[in-house]
Amino acid sequence: MFMELPKLINIKQAASLLGVTPLTLRNWDKNGKLKALRHPMNNYRVYRREEIEKLLTGLDSTPKPQARLNKKAPRKLQVRHIEG
Repeated sequence: MFMELPKLINIKQAASLLGVTPLTLRNWDKNGKLKALRHPMNNYRVYRREEIEKLLTGLDSTPKPQARLNKKAPRKLQVRHIEG
């Protein structure tokens, strides 16, 4: 028989899969970006593996921002004034 992956994973495992820190996941939960479930015995945050995988699939398909060639150069913000 094969071993089935757990349906719920802890915050450390979810952070590792997403490539972020557990603090980032806590902030996402607080801001409603990725809601966590709570373990009934210890009230720790747990995540559904399928939601993490769905988020990863979405991240893979989004275009990556272009890296700046000179990282020490200041960023330029273009501001347009609208008269009206």
